[in-house]
Amino acid sequence: MNDAARRATIEDLDRIVALEYECHSELEPMRGGALWAVREARPEPYREQFATLVDNDGACVVVGTIDDYVVGFGVVELEGLRDGTTLGRVTELFVEPDARSVGIGEAIMVELVAFCEACGCIGMDALALPGHRATKNFFEAGGFTARALVMHRPRGGRP
Repeated sequence: MNDAARRATIEDLDRIVALEYECHSELEPMRGGALWAVREARPEPYREQFATLVDNDGACVVVGTIDDYVVGFGVVELEGLRDGTTLGRVTELFVEPDARSVGIGEAIMVELVAFCEACGCIGMDALALPGHRATKNFFEAGGFTARALVMHRPRGGRP
């Protein structure tokens, strides 16, 4: 088996879009997923947005493959901060369930981290839903720590 991660190309767009739909299907039913879907998640149309990101110097789109078949992808976008520094924001990271726990996500993250380091980022942020413990564990294993917790009270919630 040949596992790898590489920069995405325009030829990968159909597969990336399919994985983005799969990601939404997995995350939306989770705790915090419904609000994520309408606030943080990338809105449609996906193809045009990913095509722009693939050719954008301020972003890095990486695909993870098994035997040259794309089974996952990740996106990091650069954000200029008010003090003149740059932060890398992981906006997507998804690996098909059957391809998890074999190092594909880690290989994608290696490429995303290398991009951010080459761009002089002061650090990287990534979002994990409170109902997705595996994602939290994945990022913590990669050296990420929580720097903020977003608390939410739904309308009609307990006072």
